[in-house]
Amino acid sequence: MTKIAVLGPIPRDTIITHHKETIKKYGCVSHPVIALAKLFGKDGTVYPVSHVHEVDYQNIIDLFAPYENINTRHISSKHDRGTVIELKFVDQNNRLERQTACMKPIVPKDIKPLEEMDAYVFIPITDFEISMRTLRYIKKNRKGLVVFDAHGPTTSMGMTGDRYRKFWVDMDDWLRYIDILKMNLEESQACWFKREYSSDEMTSYDEDRTEHLDEMAAHVLKKGVKYFYVTLDAKGCVFYTKKGGKIEKTLVKSIYMENVVDTTGCGDSFAGGLAYGFAVYGDPVKAAEYANALGALRTQGKTFDVFKSKAETDALITEHYGK
Repeated sequence: MTKIAVLGPIPRDTIITHHKETIKKYGCVSHPVIALAKLFGKDGTVYPVSHVHEVDYQNIIDLFAPYENINTRHISSKHDRGTVIELKFVDQNNRLERQTACMKPIVPKDIKPLEEMDAYVFIPITDFEISMRTLRYIKKNRKGLVVFDAHGPTTSMGMTGDRYRKFWVDMDDWLRYIDILKMNLEESQACWFKREYSSDEMTSYDEDRTEHLDEMAAHVLKKGVKYFYVTLDAKGCVFYTKKGGKIEKTLVKSIYMENVVDTTGCGDSFAGGLAYGFAVYGDPVKAAEYANALGALRTQGKTFDVFKSKAETDALITEHYGK
């Protein structure tokens, strides 16, 4: 039976969509946990690992209660420190963010009671939520794959709670403990600074700037990462890996959804799909297809009902990618 742990915050989110609708729900870890639970059915178990506020604890337990294959023993309100986020979308993909409470970071002692997993999915949303010591502990003591989302280390917050993009300056120190690194294009631009940039380049995201990816991938893989995935919004995702000493680059097209309701949690869901593809199939292309599928499904509504069973998800994948 497959076991996947998902580690990070379960924020109490208030979301104003690009349709000017207000949604209140628990986010981040909740998205891939429920998506994976539906994919697994009786064939696997999902283990969310998070610190939450006491006031949110029972609501979160109740959220996961309908799924018998979600093990909630590693969600803790002991320190009464969780995450609270406000998101206001200015368009389908871009948003203003404010954080008004901060989760206690996940450290090695939070991992020690956890049994061995096939994959550990880290989805921090701010730079302090996952300790590097935690990844080091897993690399030394566990065999499961480490899937790491770069959203956390490329995001910080100020004293007013405003969240902003930052450079992942110490990225190289983390890479040796990561098997599968995932990020979006904007985050990649916050990770790759091998030359001096102009002030305009330092303060703006360019969705057409992808020329750095090949060089960045070579560096990331040299440091020990086995697979490097970058999401490219509607274009899908690209991933890099080494075979026979040569770097292979593969583009996997997106699963197009005409009506987008809410894109919150798409990246988190994508990371969960990657873990599923590797843990169940050991196949990087299959992993990209499941990742794209979960990310696409996440856009289709306000609730977690958007996620489907394995049979339904496989049908969606077959429809877009063939058998």
